[in-house]
Amino acid sequence: MSQNLDIELKPVIPKEYPTFIKNLQEAFSPAIIEKFGTNEYLPSKNDILSSLTAKNAEVFHIIYNNQCAGGVVLMIDKNTHYNSLDLFFISPKYHGDGLDLATWKTIEKKYPDTITWRTITPYFEQRNIHFYINKCGFHIIEFFNKYHKEKNMPNHINDKPNPCIDNYFLFEKKMK
Repeated sequence: MSQNLDIELKPVIPKEYPTFIKNLQEAFSPAIIEKFGTNEYLPSKNDILSSLTAKNAEVFHIIYNNQCAGGVVLMIDKNTHYNSLDLFFISPKYHGDGLDLATWKTIEKKYPDTITWRTITPYFEQRNIHFYINKCGFHIIEFFNKYHKEKNMPNHINDKPNPCIDNYFLFEKKMK
């Protein structure tokens, strides 16, 4: 069903960043509150903004039935075709409608030269883990934790330990 949904990826312009950030935080909040009883571990506005403005970032609203149903931040390397999915969210009111898989299929079609996709997700996000492995065909290739830290990832946000980035899976999907 979800593969037949009409999804449009509409570029986000800088003046829309505040709304994009707010919508992303609202989408991430329920899982973080469920796991930790607080949403203090949400990515900060500054952290999200750094992804939105990073070199090679392509930022889109997910449009479904003429409504913004979520958003995605991709890092597209047009030279190597090794790309990453940095941020991806579906607004809670659309959860369970199949927009996640339909959006992913739309992304794959938009970037047919991709050799490999990579993404990460926190260890506690079972819904995301299920989605990436069972629906999209990704494989877990690494688990970062206190025994195995990723050198380029801070282990804190705003000078506080953050379990969302202290323990996470790295996923990969080879396309070619």
